[in-house]
Amino acid sequence: MDIASIIQAPISVELENFRQMFARSLFSSNPLLTSVIEHIRQRSGKMMRPILVLLAAKLYGEVCEATLRTAVALELLHNASLVHDDVVDESKERRGQLSVNAIFNNKVAVLSGDYLLATALMQVALTRHADIIDVVASLGQELAEGELLQLDNVRNPDFSEAVYFEVIRKKTAALFSACAKAGALSVNTADENVENARLLGEYVGLCFQIKDDIFDYFDNAVIGKPTGNDMHEGKLTLPVLYALNTTADEEARTWALKVKNGQASSDEIAHLVAFTKRQGGIEYAERVMRDYQEKALALLPAGAKEEVKEALVAYLAYAIDRAK
Repeated sequence: MDIASIIQAPISVELENFRQMFARSLFSSNPLLTSVIEHIRQRSGKMMRPILVLLAAKLYGEVCEATLRTAVALELLHNASLVHDDVVDESKERRGQLSVNAIFNNKVAVLSGDYLLATALMQVALTRHADIIDVVASLGQELAEGELLQLDNVRNPDFSEAVYFEVIRKKTAALFSACAKAGALSVNTADENVENARLLGEYVGLCFQIKDDIFDYFDNAVIGKPTGNDMHEGKLTLPVLYALNTTADEEARTWALKVKNGQASSDEIAHLVAFTKRQGGIEYAERVMRDYQEKALALLPAGAKEEVKEALVAYLAYAIDRAK
């Protein structure tokens, strides 16, 4: 059995129910909006975030309508954030596919993202579950704060791992954390279980983002990102931060500051990528990622269904071993 089958085995019926509800939530009579939605749905991928909602619910109970509504709301919010991020970053591609703003324009992308966000709020309201509504509302704040923190960090001359982790906790881990927490809340489990689910989701999200950051140091057309793409956008991620903070290479620091200021040339970025690899930045990031994987695995409750635990173990393995 492949890893996707292991992950989906305990929730195959529920996942199909989610897909149907998600499709219904996006119905629109507006032709332009319908075109945007169809484009977004083509890149829907492996649905890892709604799967986490469903698995977290199964970890402590049984999936119900509130679980499904929650999964739909969080996937809509996730897609809204991606559409808006591409406008902010002026990105033309996302994972090998043209972005909404590249196909249409920034105005259409922003308004479509707003529509997805509003639809997410409608879906979470239908759960009639105050704590889940609070999770989703708070998540919207955190995602926006993460983007603003990342933009503000450009002016920071320090190469801070602490700031890096604060950014990725808000920009990426917060979404996975919300998925797991809200999934647990939907089955009305104990507060201790809800907190463990939240923390499990956070660790999963950190693994996902660190893996994404590692991808940026290798040329991979499948991912849709050339080597050093994050640096071209002014972002310094964990591997290069480690390399800069464990050496006294003034030339590398100069390149890194130029990256932050948006002034680095392609050659300088290539040199900084090579420097990062020489100084063990990739290996360091992989060690950090494995540490978070172990912390997440330790949170799986002993009394949970074996099939669900196996799915979450496979989910974590996918997060750190995936090829794209």
